[in-house]
Amino acid sequence: MEEWRRILAESVVKPKDLADRLGVDPKEIESIVGEYPMRITPTVMATIKEVGDPIWRQVVPDPAEAEDADAEDDPLEEDTMSPVPHLVHRYPDRALLMVTNQCPIYCRFCTRKRLVGKPGFLKKGELDRAIAYLREHTEVRDVILSGGDPLLLPDHLLERILKSLRSIPHLELIRIGSRVPGSLPQRITPNLCEIVKKYHPVYMNLHFNHPDELTPEVKAACGMLADAGIPLGAQTVLLKGVNDDPEVMTRLMHQLLLARVKPYYLYQADLTKGTNHFRTTVETGMNIIRELQGHTSGMAVPHFVIDAPGGGGKIPVLPPDYLVHLDEDGAVLKNYENKTFYYPQPQNGHSRELPMVGAQPSLSACGDGGFNDL
Repeated sequence: MEEWRRILAESVVKPKDLADRLGVDPKEIESIVGEYPMRITPTVMATIKEVGDPIWRQVVPDPAEAEDADAEDDPLEEDTMSPVPHLVHRYPDRALLMVTNQCPIYCRFCTRKRLVGKPGFLKKGELDRAIAYLREHTEVRDVILSGGDPLLLPDHLLERILKSLRSIPHLELIRIGSRVPGSLPQRITPNLCEIVKKYHPVYMNLHFNHPDELTPEVKAACGMLADAGIPLGAQTVLLKGVNDDPEVMTRLMHQLLLARVKPYYLYQADLTKGTNHFRTTVETGMNIIRELQGHTSGMAVPHFVIDAPGGGGKIPVLPPDYLVHLDEDGAVLKNYENKTFYYPQPQNGHSRELPMVGAQPSLSACGDGGFNDL
């Protein structure tokens, strides 16, 4: 047995095991685990410092999951946007291919709580149907492998999927979404890296929510992927009691960059059934972006997005006070220090019209913030 499979098999999956290791009352969570599976790898178990800490909250079942009974199982309406089984085609030029329902850990806030944990991988006939659809739809230039976690596939099955996708002439990019490097770093092997290298350009979006997840072995796994020429991005979910704090989020973004992973998305938590206790206000996320912007490098600032309920897709959200006013003459902007600046629009002709030092533009709708930095 491969080393990573042996380690995965040592994961905590039963309430009794959790009781033995963390002192949880198994009766409190038996019914939850019956509906929403639990799996906590040894790597993740080792990062839990105390009951209720940020890692604990992500992976240990909470009775609050059962109290959120009225929400939708599929708030993003992925099932209605699936033209063939396992394929979601929401955006014009890209599609999502769900290749397995298995994950190294089962996040308690998962958007796909309705699906994850079921056995099996994408069957050959199902893959053939998805490939045929993608081959017919020449507008699709980008396919994201997701699930579940694609990196839990055996090497030969992952390569079968990558090879099939690369047989489509108009397909330009392949992306893989994975929680594996941060929760089962032993899975990142030289053979896996060699397989992926054959099908470049391949990108990976990894999932990290707290700086404690970036252990030395996790960073080493990310380094192996980066050395294989795979650009790495990070997708983070804004979670109450986990990372809803600017200082924690700043540390996470810095640790990601040290691991050669570029912060990509910060997601507002979805409206998925069983996850309401993780949701923060939208203002919380906007404030975090405001605290990151200007106080750290631009590389460390992710896009804050809401994946709109009802299948509306990812919508970026920015703090509203960056652009104070815009008209045909110019833009009034506010920076991270809350200072105001004026940028003139290009005028007719070839001259460059700039405001005089100390002058204030005539903008009646600017409010009373003042332009002391002009």
